[in-house]
Amino acid sequence: MKWKKLSTEETLKDLNSNINGLTTQEAQENLLKYGKNELVEEKKAGPLRIFLGQFVDILIVILIIAAIAAYLVGDALDAIVIIIVVLINAIVGFIQEYRAEKAMEKLKGLISSEAVVMRDGLETKITAGELTLGDIVLLEEGDNVPADLRIIESNDLLIDESALTGESLSVEKHTDVIVSDDHDADNMAFMETDVASGRGKGVVVEIGMGTEIGKIAEMIQVEEEDTPLQLKISRLGRNLGILAIFVCSIVFAIGYLQGIPIVDNFLTAVSLAVAAIPEGLPAILTLTLALGMQRMARSNAIVRKLLAVETLGSCNVICTDKTGTLTLNQMTVRDTRVQDSKMVNTISALCNNATQSNEKVLGDPTDAALLLYADANGYHRRELEKKYPRLLEIPLDSTRKRMTTVNQFDGDRYVLVKGAPEVLLQKCSQIEGEDSVCALQVEDIDKVMADLKEMTGNALRVLGFAYRKLNPDEGLEDKEELEKGLIFAGLVGMMDPPRDEARKAIATAKKAGIKVVMITGDHKDTAVAIAREIGITDGREVMALTGSDLDKLNDQEFLDMVDDVRVYARVFPEQKVRIVEALKKKGHVASMTGDGVNDAPALKRAAIGVAMGSGTDVAKESADMLLQDDNFATIVRAVREGRTIFDNIRRFVRFQLSTNIGAILTITSSSIMGLPVPFNPIQVLWINIIMDGPPAQSLGVEPPEKGVMERPPLKEEIIPRKNLIKIIIAGVVMTVGTLALYYYLLTHNTDIIKATSMAFTVFVMYQIFNVFNCRSEQGFSNKFLFLAVGASLLLQLGVIYLPFLQGVFRTTALSGFDWIIIILISSTILISDRVVEKLIR
Repeated sequence: MKWKKLSTEETLKDLNSNINGLTTQEAQENLLKYGKNELVEEKKAGPLRIFLGQFVDILIVILIIAAIAAYLVGDALDAIVIIIVVLINAIVGFIQEYRAEKAMEKLKGLISSEAVVMRDGLETKITAGELTLGDIVLLEEGDNVPADLRIIESNDLLIDESALTGESLSVEKHTDVIVSDDHDADNMAFMETDVASGRGKGVVVEIGMGTEIGKIAEMIQVEEEDTPLQLKISRLGRNLGILAIFVCSIVFAIGYLQGIPIVDNFLTAVSLAVAAIPEGLPAILTLTLALGMQRMARSNAIVRKLLAVETLGSCNVICTDKTGTLTLNQMTVRDTRVQDSKMVNTISALCNNATQSNEKVLGDPTDAALLLYADANGYHRRELEKKYPRLLEIPLDSTRKRMTTVNQFDGDRYVLVKGAPEVLLQKCSQIEGEDSVCALQVEDIDKVMADLKEMTGNALRVLGFAYRKLNPDEGLEDKEELEKGLIFAGLVGMMDPPRDEARKAIATAKKAGIKVVMITGDHKDTAVAIAREIGITDGREVMALTGSDLDKLNDQEFLDMVDDVRVYARVFPEQKVRIVEALKKKGHVASMTGDGVNDAPALKRAAIGVAMGSGTDVAKESADMLLQDDNFATIVRAVREGRTIFDNIRRFVRFQLSTNIGAILTITSSSIMGLPVPFNPIQVLWINIIMDGPPAQSLGVEPPEKGVMERPPLKEEIIPRKNLIKIIIAGVVMTVGTLALYYYLLTHNTDIIKATSMAFTVFVMYQIFNVFNCRSEQGFSNKFLFLAVGASLLLQLGVIYLPFLQGVFRTTALSGFDWIIIILISSTILISDRVVEKLIR
């Protein structure tokens, strides 16, 4: 940022401007040369393009081809049902993707609409879009800064930069040159910040996309990367698609060589294509994630993006802010070294501008802490002010580093002072002793300074307290004289204390194999002390980097050490992006917290962007998750939920793929054996969507496994080796049982409709029993599982016994004896799964 290093004169000269601003002609020329002062939004895919994009998927293409093939051979009903399934999946995908990206809209909505400038030497109001480089902008209290400005005139100008940085304290602006390379920019005013008080002038040095807000706008428009779940589902879909094409081709070739009529051969291939694809998976996945979102919302974690629910379960690094997330965001007195507790409490209450109303304290955080400290010790400000009214106040400022009041104590007047201890000691000539006031000796100063060093070493913000009684004839005009000859009364140390639940949450995260990294704008010593206290560092020597340390490292140097850094202090939001990118390159799935507009790029780049509920709208819209209570423990609870959801996704994927493998093997084997295909396409769709749907969905709400947060994050695929073995064995058992019954019925002169109805029903019952193999090991606490099984059984009875459905599904009624055979055969899958489990162990 070169502008902060130039003087006012150099800046104006560089921009071909002057203190009276541009002429109208110069402004128009600059406008043509540099463009308008506006944010440019990249063109995005429209709704139609997003919808059509849902069909560019190997599984969907196979289903469409299967539907066309069914229609061409005269099976219109199967074709219609397949197309309906394809459209439902496309609509589900479209709804998920067509969440209009609001972050850029929110950013554009922030931009000021008008500005007061000097044009032709006169004050002129123009639209902010017409601002150009070199314009002189006038700033008044309440104004919105319309572009990036170099301050050239400041009259107590305070700028509220919270919309940009998330920091609540306003920044005092000046016109001096800043030569340092750090992020200090107190002679600059940035677009979209607000004038809190005072007046000033600034020359426009950046407009539109060149401003700090513009750079953020550019960064948040990057295309989002796929989540771990999207990548795993994509690989699964690709593999299933290849399998479907391969099996369909083999079976079609076998049928052709066996001389099977082309129509029958096509129908077999269509059944196979439908059997190979888990059509119900997208809908079940969406419902499971949506239910997870609801559970998280009850725990103060609002998940904005559906797939982020599962990504939390893969998270192995949590980068968290300190203030308000790990701490209470409330300064509190934690340590005192007091010579005169009565006077320290009195000064804390009276030399104080904070106010208390309905248990809420308003005002400067330090004053608020002292007010509560005095109040807890029985020194209530309202009562004391009535008794000891204030006669004079000399306010705190950055030069004096102290605040002074003069109060009437009955017939006497007392000077009460609080401020930086090293400054205050210079104003003191006496100190409170054990019995009386004594002259301040060198050893007394050494003792106070030693106490101060110890307290600041514990990351405390320390204030000194002093007082003196005024002589009856002393006036209040000479403020310097009032603060001389003070009596030193003691030191009080404050800090923003850690949340109790943060300690427990960090311990839980560590057990779960998750590294916690603190990123803060606070001082390094404070950050390290808090990190040590809440267990981020385990009491070991902690590697901490400041923002300036980070700027000195090249990318490779930083990459080499990023795994070891536990604390980043004095870090600016733009540096968070670098931290996220380095963690990504190391293969980590990282979450990042933030609340300001300039946190938005890091929130967007992180695998899980977590915005504070108290943060800016732009940060919230860029994030995947919002913390309504700004509490770190909520993130850890959300990770637990994410892990549970991923476990449940594995369960229903295992369940559904067992069905797919079973159906593929059954249809393929029947073709090789020269038997009629036991299932038609509609029956296969019924198995995949309706029969698998409710049980699979019930697996999506299984309770968490014991020790879900005592294992490292899983990096395996959705189908780990153990599950793959179980899926194949389950598919084989289903195939053997179904075909054995089917073959027996066909060879014993059973009607083909009866034989296919028996085969179809035994296969459905295999699914109903198999759902119990896939459930959690936490007992039978999931009542939805039993409801789902009951619903599936009733639906199958309807297909078998209701005349209308018999016509659609080509089934016939079964006897009680038939059902005994079906249940005996299909229940074998429970036994086979136990045997496989023992063999694997």
